Amino acid sequence: MDATDLREAAAVCAAVLGETRGQDWSGPAGDLRMSVAETVAHVGDTLLWYAADAAAGPSELSTMDLRVRPETPPAGLLATVQAHAAVLAAVVTVTPASERGWHPAGLADASGFAAMGCDEILVHTADAAAGLGVPFAPDPALAARVVHRLFPWAPGHPDPWAVLLWCNGRAPLGERPRREGWRWHCAPLDEWDGSDPAA
Repeated sequence: MDATDLREAAAVCAAVLGETRGQDWSGPAGDLRMSVAETVAHVGDTLLWYAADAAAGPSELSTMDLRVRPETPPAGLLATVQAHAAVLAAVVTVTPASERGWHPAGLADASGFAAMGCDEILVHTADAAAGLGVPFAPDPALAARVVHRLFPWAPGHPDPWAVLLWCNGRAPLGERPRREGWRWHCAPLDEWDGSDPAA
């Protein structure tokens, strides 16, 4: 995955949630304990953290505090997500494929950071949209790319968006119950050991 995927994910987030800027964002985001505003602010936080981690290399960088203010009006929160997605996309673009950045789930390459950024944007957009009562489903091809990159153990299914929600513990998938815990594989795919790390 790459910067193009990040820009696509950020654009669909802005398009869907932008229609709700006049609504109250203080209610819960789907099943989360965070409000819609806190959830969108969290996406902004995470994208900038990923950019810093990708640029910093394989050692954890814990020298700063990042916090997007959730009390910011919705338009400002969405602008922040767009800006931070652009920063991460720029870092991903200039990061050589051989370089790694620290993440609790493993040492991610540029593709891994792009995929994690897309996952954060898409899944939390779904959370926020659920809290606001609006439908959301991204391009199935984008969802499929995220599943393939971060969750290579995911079961085959005709709806990749449903699979991505299941992988992130958001919903059941057919007869498979909703996952209580989950992890992704952000290191290069050729380093995957063939197992589900959350199993």
